[in-house]
Amino acid sequence: MSGTVPASSRPWMIDAHQHFWDPRVRAYPWMDESVAAIDRPIGPSDLREAIAGTPVAGSVVVQALHDLGESFELLEITAREDVVLGAVVWVDLAAPDVADRLAELREHPGHLAGIRHQVHDEPDADWLRRPEVIRGLKAVQDAGLAFDLLIRHRESAAALALAEELPGLTLVLDHAGKPAIASDEWDDWRQWFGRLAALPNVNCKLSGLVTEASWTGWREQGLERYGQHVLDAFGAERTLFGSDWPVSLLAARYDEVVDLAWRSASSLSDAERTAVFAGNARRIYALEETS
Repeated sequence: MSGTVPASSRPWMIDAHQHFWDPRVRAYPWMDESVAAIDRPIGPSDLREAIAGTPVAGSVVVQALHDLGESFELLEITAREDVVLGAVVWVDLAAPDVADRLAELREHPGHLAGIRHQVHDEPDADWLRRPEVIRGLKAVQDAGLAFDLLIRHRESAAALALAEELPGLTLVLDHAGKPAIASDEWDDWRQWFGRLAALPNVNCKLSGLVTEASWTGWREQGLERYGQHVLDAFGAERTLFGSDWPVSLLAARYDEVVDLAWRSASSLSDAERTAVFAGNARRIYALEETS
């Protein structure tokens, strides 16, 4: 099956990766002139508008800033907005009291789905190997939470070491490791990507590809092969769909991102597609059933 996602009697997909922010309230260091088109408040009403007419029924909101205040606010959104099923938030993994902060987040109204740190923005490529970070990630594991890996090639060796040191920690590689699609990165990406895929505690999001490609020429760059390789490497049981909206708006409409992921999964069975587009997110992030 290929092309546009078939019409459904009701929405059923889960978008396992989207963001909210308000630049009037907080400064986002990564938000510069190159992303001016999305430098504005974006919240749940915008998400509802974006998913209208698509098969997406709910989402997981993911942190966009190293800020504990944002973490609590994202949890509050999940408590009051039925379309937002869970939140992957930030906590200071290197802090001595990280276990206490995790407990506070879990007790807060809303659904804590996981933890993320923007590792690829750290000056130290080996940040994930620091003893205090490993200790913090053990606390994440003990709390039964997943950890989203936001890395590129530079941080892949540290991520591999982490996955091997903490085999009980559920890891989710964001955006397929952000291959440099715009410059046709392929062989190098497949090599280090494959080493992570070989470890059973690592999962991967089929997300973020359009903005790693040329923002104006991604339709001609054959992105389906990257998506298909994600599925070949991780299998339908460890791959989950995410839009990376509204970052994805820099290159594509929401429905185009959904269609691209669907085309990448064209060889899968109906049961496998259900896992990739809903079931795996529900399992990994302990989400409630959508209605």
